[in-house]
Amino acid sequence: MGLRAENLKMVGKLTVVAVGMFAFGYSLIPLYKAICEVTGVNILARTEQDVPGNAARGAGKNTQVDTSRTITVEFDANAHGPWKFKPAQRSMQVHPGEMATVMYEFQNVQDHRMSAQAIPSYAPRQAAPHFNKLECFCFNQYTLEPGEKKEWPVVFVIDTRLPKDVTTITLSYTFFEVGGKVPAAPDTTSAHLAQPARSGA
Repeated sequence: MGLRAENLKMVGKLTVVAVGMFAFGYSLIPLYKAICEVTGVNILARTEQDVPGNAARGAGKNTQVDTSRTITVEFDANAHGPWKFKPAQRSMQVHPGEMATVMYEFQNVQDHRMSAQAIPSYAPRQAAPHFNKLECFCFNQYTLEPGEKKEWPVVFVIDTRLPKDVTTITLSYTFFEVGGKVPAAPDTTSAHLAQPARSGA
């Protein structure tokens, strides 16, 4: 009986400890949220709130945005084949750390199904490590039926560590048919990038 009583007493103590630990952990949740709200520690985990159109949800602004700098981002499109490919806009201005979205338009004008993929390049080249794409059609291959049109987003953030002397970045895409010869990335240092984006052959 003495051993059984000791065991029951130990079980009781362990139960109290377990309940106490659970209660302590549960109480940390509102405390953690309060600390994060005050310090902004978790602001990067809420970047989806800064997507255009989400303002109506009462989302706060990303405190990591460098509003003292403005970067001009130019968009270029090169189509290697009989299809149409172009950005919905030629350029936009963004602050480093600010999330931005640009749409690219594509149409298969051939009389047969095709599979294609895009490869990106950047100018100046030192901007490439600082151009962070969160969503991009260049991540995948796509199959389009004859005459089919698509619009794809590129969601990006320019790193606040971008060198201070870089004020303009050109994002260029080359779209090629999968199964054909893969073209080299376009020379983003050439003068053709200053021209409007081409819509294909």
